Amino acid sequence: MAHEELKQRQSVVWGSGPFVSIADTIVDVHRAVAEEMGARPGERVLDLACGTGGVAELLAATGADVVGIDLSPVLIETARERAAERGLSIDYRVGDCERLDVEDASFDAVGSSVGIMFSPDHEAAASELARITKPGGRLALANWTPGPGVQDLFRIMAPYQPAPPPANPFEWGDEDAVRGLLGDAFELSFETKVNPARYPSAESYWRDFRENYGPTKTLVDGLGDRAGDLEAAWMDFFGGGETVHDRPYVLVAGRRR
Repeated sequence: MAHEELKQRQSVVWGSGPFVSIADTIVDVHRAVAEEMGARPGERVLDLACGTGGVAELLAATGADVVGIDLSPVLIETARERAAERGLSIDYRVGDCERLDVEDASFDAVGSSVGIMFSPDHEAAASELARITKPGGRLALANWTPGPGVQDLFRIMAPYQPAPPPANPFEWGDEDAVRGLLGDAFELSFETKVNPARYPSAESYWRDFRENYGPTKTLVDGLGDRAGDLEAAWMDFFGGGETVHDRPYVLVAGRRR
């Protein structure tokens, strides 16, 4: 699949599920990114691959000028509705993190909460982070780490995927890989944290992803009779009863050179 065609498909896939309930399980991750960005009144700050606006909403309380950009028009519309309901002034836009329609060195701080890691072209996304951040500006990225955690979910789904992704998103959770992508442009530090996803049962965890997480919903909708096999694989992995899934992520903090 051609690169631009893939991104167009992604913009639809990510918007095919409401996502809000999924975002509710990573509020702690959003908070870690927002705190690391350290937005101050009058600064211009960006929540990149913002989804339904979890980080942007936290930033809006600081008095900063907040922009949120995401590839999915549906998620941006949801984010706008949430901002209006909460009386928040946030400039939400549809945009591609690999090719942003913003000026060079235009943000005092840029953050992304498990968002930019899913861009297909890691080098292009990293180049844009460097381009749009002011000298001395701050960067904060939360990225799921490889290994046990969120990657388990992707491994469960992998046998049912029509094709592997063009790039491994979990490379953004590897310190050496991130240094290779961003180390020339940013002074970097890394901290590993854990996001505990709590559900009453493995079935409720599955149902949340099946109904509300766009990539999983799209996959299951296209599986036909095999959808039950994927659900069974999920249940076999997590077992029964209350489910607490510890999901490690790395908080990448950067200062633009």
